[in-house]
Amino acid sequence: MSIEVKVPAVGESVSSGIIAAWHKKTGDYVEANEAIMTLETDKVSTEIVAEKSGVLTIQAEEGDEVKVGQVIGEIDPDAEKPSGDHSDETPTTTPDAAEKEVSESKTDGATSDDPKTSPASRRALEESDLAASEVPQGSLPGRVTKEDVANHSEKGRDSAPSENTPAQKPVESAPAREPKSPLPSQPAGERTTRKKMTPLRRRIASQLVNAQQTAAILTTFNEADMSAIMGLRKKAQDNFVKKHGVKLGFMSFFIKAVVEALKSVPVINARIDGDELVENHYYDIGVAVGTQKGLVVPVVRDADQKSFADLEKELADVAGKARDGKLKIEDLQGGVFTISNGGIYGSLLSTPILNPPQSGILGMHTIQERPIARNGEVVIRPMMYLALSYDHRVVDGKEAVTFLIRVKECIEDPTRLLLEF
Repeated sequence: MSIEVKVPAVGESVSSGIIAAWHKKTGDYVEANEAIMTLETDKVSTEIVAEKSGVLTIQAEEGDEVKVGQVIGEIDPDAEKPSGDHSDETPTTTPDAAEKEVSESKTDGATSDDPKTSPASRRALEESDLAASEVPQGSLPGRVTKEDVANHSEKGRDSAPSENTPAQKPVESAPAREPKSPLPSQPAGERTTRKKMTPLRRRIASQLVNAQQTAAILTTFNEADMSAIMGLRKKAQDNFVKKHGVKLGFMSFFIKAVVEALKSVPVINARIDGDELVENHYYDIGVAVGTQKGLVVPVVRDADQKSFADLEKELADVAGKARDGKLKIEDLQGGVFTISNGGIYGSLLSTPILNPPQSGILGMHTIQERPIARNGEVVIRPMMYLALSYDHRVVDGKEAVTFLIRVKECIEDPTRLLLEF
C-alpha cells in the first residue's frame, strides 16, 4: 500500500510553503529518512525526508504553493529496488529503448553544467523540442521550471515568422535594416520579469511594515574606535584558532558589549505586551544573517554565560545553517535584542528597523580610517559608526544614548568585557 507524502507542520504559525526543489523525480527509489524535497516557508527552509523506502511518485511541482497536510506525492514501499549500476556490462538495449534514451538525453541536457529539471519541466522541454540549457532560468536559479519553458516557447512563437510567410533568401552583403518605427514594440515580458514573492520575502515585508506602523522608532548614532579590538585580534588570533578551531571575529565582541549595555540599561531589554511592559532577565541575542533568500535572525541563547570561543562557534554554526537553509523555527524565536552588521556589505551608515516585539536593534557598519582628534592632535584611526534604533514608547532618549555609549566604551576598551567593569 502506498504511503502519502504530506507537507508537515513546521511551526505553529506556518500554514503553507513553496516547494523549492525536488531532490528526486518520479520513479526514483528513495531510502527511508532520505531527503526528497525542500519546503520553503515564511520562516525557514526545511528538508522533507521519506518515511519509508520505496519508489516515489510526485504529485506537486516545484514552485507550487502547498498547504500543511496537503498530499504532494506517494511512496510505494512494495516496489522493488532497482538493480545497481551495470554500465560495465555488455549493453542489451533494444532499438526502441535506445531511441528513448537518446530523447531523454536530449531533454536532460548533454553536460553536467545544464540546469536541473523536474518531471513536468522535462515533459515540457520534450514537447517543445528544447534542451534545458536553451531556456532562460526564472524564479528558481539553477533549475528550469515548467513555467520557464512555457514563457520561452511563447516568446519564440511571438518572434517566429508566420507559416504563410514565404522564406526569404538572405543577402550576404545587405546592410542591417532600420526599424520602420522609432519606437518598435517589445515582445511581452522582455523588459520585465514577474514572479511570486517567496514566503520568506512576504514575511520580511510584513514584519518591516508592522514594525514601522506599530512602534515609535527613533535612531541615535555614535562611533567607535576599533583600534583596540583590531590589535587584540591580531595578537591573539593564531593561538585562538589553534585552541578553539574558529577565528576570533568582531561579532563576539559586540555581543558581549551589548549584554553589558543591556545590564546597565535594562529597560532596553523589555517589550510591550498589551498594556503591560515585560522586562526580560535573560540575554538571547539575535544576529541578522543575510542569505540568498532574504534576511534571517537566528538567536544566540544565554549570551551572557558564553565565552568568546563559545560565541564564535555558535555564530559559525547558525550562519552555516542559514546559508544552507537548515535553520529550525526554534532557532529564530525568543530573541530580546538584535545586532545587524551592514558593514560586511560596505554600509557606512544606516537606520536599522526593529525586529518586533523587541525594543532595540544595533546597527554595525564598515570600518573606515578617518581623522579624529586625540589629546589635541589629529590622528588616523579605524572608525565604525554605530546606530541604535529603539522603540520610543519603551525607551527614552537618555537611556538610548547611555546604552550606545556603554557599547562604545566596551568596544574601545575590551578589557571591560574581560574584567566586567
